[in-house]
Amino acid sequence: MAGCSDLDRQIEQLRRCEYIKEAEVKALCAKAREILVEESNVQSVDAPVTICGDIHGQFYDLKELFKVGGDVPDTNYLFMGDFVDRGFYSVETFLLLLALKVRYPDRITLIRGNHESRQITQVYGF
Repeated sequence: MAGCSDLDRQIEQLRRCEYIKEAEVKALCAKAREILVEESNVQSVDAPVTICGDIHGQFYDLKELFKVGGDVPDTNYLFMGDFVDRGFYSVETFLLLLALKVRYPDRITLIRGNHESRQITQVYGF
């Protein structure tokens, strides 16, 4: 995975809803996997924390959540799944959350929802 400066650049691109290169997406997913497989199934979350759920690919709603709740890493966030489907920006939404998780692993907690399961994504097409 690239250094923090490359990751910061990718986060800024993603915040502008701009694409990042396929190789960068693959590296980001690999790094996120390394982090996530080490986390236990039950996560402790430091308070205060802003709890968010059911974003469903609504990228601009996610940006508004950060605007209102405070930016990462200044605010702890718990995202309670359902990151994708229904909205037009599922990939962009998920990649931004993943990049923030990699950059600030102790400030972002991602919990898988039913829309992150194979059965639901086959129905909704993600």
